[in-house]
Amino acid sequence: MPDPVADAMDLVTAWAGRPLTFTTIKGGLSHHIARVDSEDGDRWLLRVLDPRISETGLGIPLDQEIANTVAAAASGVGPRVVHVLPGVLLLEWIDGVTLDAPAVAARIEEVAVACRRLHAGPRFGNDFSIFDKLREFVTRCRAHGLALPAGYEDALPVVADIEAALARRPLPAVPCHNDLLAENLIATGDGVRIVDYQLSGNNDPCFELGDIAAESDFDPDQVVRLTRAYFGDDEHVPRVRLNLIMSNLTWTLWFVIHEGLVHNTALPGFDYSAEAADKFAQAVRDLGDPSFGRLLDGVRELRTSS
Repeated sequence: MPDPVADAMDLVTAWAGRPLTFTTIKGGLSHHIARVDSEDGDRWLLRVLDPRISETGLGIPLDQEIANTVAAAASGVGPRVVHVLPGVLLLEWIDGVTLDAPAVAARIEEVAVACRRLHAGPRFGNDFSIFDKLREFVTRCRAHGLALPAGYEDALPVVADIEAALARRPLPAVPCHNDLLAENLIATGDGVRIVDYQLSGNNDPCFELGDIAAESDFDPDQVVRLTRAYFGDDEHVPRVRLNLIMSNLTWTLWFVIHEGLVHNTALPGFDYSAEAADKFAQAVRDLGDPSFGRLLDGVRELRTSS
């Protein structure tokens, strides 16, 4: 059978015109990622895109991901694109420290600056709605007989309430990453860089912040710090916290679908089912919190949409 990773390595070697060493990097949940080293000291990152990811709705179309990666590079936040081949990206190697959740919490202001730079950069070629994505995931699970977590259906009417509240005073869409788990953030001497544009698209900036908070398990005070660092005030804290809930609810099904339809080996041993259960448990916790109703009221009562 054809081996797309081996084929990509051959194509990159032919392009470079010199011997290269490829070292697989563990951590990507979907695509194959490798460090590329040449004998004369050049170093790049190879990203081989698995078409099953976009085919199952777990990522945007591959050509769109490539185009958005190029746009993010122009903002100065994403890695520079060195070479593009069909379904393959050869990227700048970013020297820095890949963050984890505690490191994101320790660098809240730097992460907010990186987001503002990305959001002020070239617009992406597609739009992204977390509510549309959740509906797509539910439909896909039902079509393929994938079991939703117990109690998931009970949350769907509340999702409609959140969507209606946020739609009352929408914020202008900006180019968002939409999947800012800690490992997609790299701390360098020049600030935080953002990698992996698999789910990118123009979106509400408060989803970007809520997603960061969800992925790094922020408490309410940390959400306030992140919101303040980005906006300069606390006005949109309820909006960010509601988007935190939407991140956990929606990405719960990302893991369900990945487990059920892709069976990817990019990260052997990773427990997709456990990750889905954890995200849904966090969403249920926040939906049941006495403050949830106040979050809805807070969004509805915002004075401006700036």
